[in-house]
Formats: sequence, structure tokens, C-alpha cells
Amino acid sequence: MSDKKLSFKEMCAKFDVTPRTLRYYEYIELLFPERDGRARWYGPRECARMTLILRGRKFGFALEEIRQWLLIYEKEGTGAQMRAWIKMADRQLGELADQARQIEEARAELATLRDNIAKDLAKLEG
Repeated sequence: MSDKKLSFKEMCAKFDVTPRTLRYYEYIELLFPERDGRARWYGPRECARMTLILRGRKFGFALEEIRQWLLIYEKEGTGAQMRAWIKMADRQLGELADQARQIEEARAELATLRDNIAKDLAKLEG
């Protein structure tokens, strides 16, 4: 990864996030940009963290979970972080499977209800 630093605006554009989101991630201590007066500069470390944050959000992890997971690397290193990731991923995979089952049940129920109403409508009109 390049050592080029990104401005606040460049960081928002690169990761397709709003300024509000980026400021919030700083506020909750997910990101730590360098500051030069009012300007913020994001280096390779912050870009890598942002990639991990967005990936975690995509998989449904809470921001606090992501923050705690990133702290593990700082305090205990890569191995501990990887072990924590496996536990988090296993738990999240279970939650996603439950959500998929619930969605499928709702989809099937909605399809049945729609079909029944379509039949009733056909009788009413026919």
C-alpha cells in the first residue's frame, strides 16, 4: 500500500462514506487520523482499518464489536486477533443463518397469502 496520505474529502470518496460517517468513526475511536490544524490526514493504517470496518459492517457486525476486535491487534497481536475473528465469524454465521430462515419463512407465508387472495379475487370477479 502507498504511503500517500488522503485528505478528509479523499477518504470519504475512496470509501464512499459520508463526512458524518467518517467523523463518527473517529469519534468512537475506530480511526485516528493525523491532524494538521483543522485538516485530517489518513495514511495506509487508517485506510486498512477503514477497509476492515466496512467489511465488518457488510457482514453485520456492530461497530463496538469491530472496535474491540481492532483493539485486540493493538494489545495482543495478529494471532489473538485471528482467533477472535474466527469466534466472531462463527457467531455471525449462525445469526445470518437464523435471519435467512426467518426471511424464507416470511417469503413463503407472503407468497401463500398472495396466492390465496389472488384466488379469492378471481372468484369475486369471475
